[in-house]
Amino acid sequence: MKRWLFAFMLTGLLALMGCSRSAETETAEETPAMPEETAAEEETSGIKVIEGAGENNDRTVSVRIVDGENPALPGRVPKKVRGIYITGPMSGSPEAFQNILDSAAGTEINTVVIDFKDDEGRITCQIDSPVVTEIGACRPYVKDIKSLIASLKERGLYVIARVVAFRDPYLAEQKPEWSLHLADGSLYRDRQGMAWVDPYRKEVWDYLVEVGTAAKEAGFDEVQFDYIRFSTESGMSDVVFDEAVTQGRSKMDVITEFITYAYENLASQGLFVSADVFGTIIGSEIDANAVGQSYTEMAMHLDYICPMIYPSHYSTGNFGIEHPDTQPYDTVLGALTKSREVLEAAAEADGHVSSQAIVRPWLQDFTASYLGEGNYISYGDAEVAAQIQAVKDAGYDEWMLWSAANRYHFGQLGPAEEPQD
Repeated sequence: MKRWLFAFMLTGLLALMGCSRSAETETAEETPAMPEETAAEEETSGIKVIEGAGENNDRTVSVRIVDGENPALPGRVPKKVRGIYITGPMSGSPEAFQNILDSAAGTEINTVVIDFKDDEGRITCQIDSPVVTEIGACRPYVKDIKSLIASLKERGLYVIARVVAFRDPYLAEQKPEWSLHLADGSLYRDRQGMAWVDPYRKEVWDYLVEVGTAAKEAGFDEVQFDYIRFSTESGMSDVVFDEAVTQGRSKMDVITEFITYAYENLASQGLFVSADVFGTIIGSEIDANAVGQSYTEMAMHLDYICPMIYPSHYSTGNFGIEHPDTQPYDTVLGALTKSREVLEAAAEADGHVSSQAIVRPWLQDFTASYLGEGNYISYGDAEVAAQIQAVKDAGYDEWMLWSAANRYHFGQLGPAEEPQD
């Protein structure tokens, strides 16, 4: 364990400095040795601050140190999340938002995930932050975010900032030099006309950390990255990447490097850090390579990993089920059983388990009628409860409900937990 902790610290430090895996040996030789006191304290749980790092000995970095007895970092108290998603417009509509919260009162719902940087790349409240201010990214649905968060915490709620990462049409338009381009120099756009920023660019990483820092200052407990991946549409084959920027790194390399970078910068401020991932990457190398998400690698560098295991997202035959959307319990159980298998196999291969993120899945609270007759069922109280039971039966404790329309079914949820002293 002692050797592993030191190795993990060094790996985190190198990743924070932007090293690619193909260049790890060369960079390691250039990196000054850690101070002697670092090695002496390597078994201390939490964040270790290392000063005098970097090529010019002028950087201060924070390295994650975790053990099985203390999965949380100093100053952070983990909460077993049972949450719902709230859009920016809904969070800025006091009466409608309060109606949702009142409906959830008395149930086991203890968390809200609020759009902070939304699917269009806009910040949903007014913040004063360098690049955000420069490009005018704020579209303040919420007039006073600090007061809103304070009111949510008065209700005993844990508050998560959803930050959409690399599908950012607003940043892409404002900073085209940070964006994905086609051979003719035009911006790459997906089928919805959304431009994407380039996950390989360090400037984009720093912008996302800037946004995460602003979320912390607003009072959020956690930053949850979404769209932390590459676009998967056919037009991506026409995107021209700059080899001077990619430096031979694969999609998986760079997504994992970003996660590590963001984690070290945000967790050291007291935030929990999580990321949403496609449920289909669990055990599928084809899907994982397409989006750049390695389930086991990402789990090494996060507090929570959040697979989106909506039954409607699985095709015919997955987990031996003809129409997965029609069998919510079996589909969710199949997905999370696979999650446990691959994480346990990775832990056994590495000889440890303490570095893994907690698995906190997204569950479906919407009806996927677009699948066509016979391929879907209406989702209500019973279907939500069935998925939650599958989470429990798979050996997991936490979950979140997704409804883009913010219409939720609380009828069969468990009662609120008694507050702990």
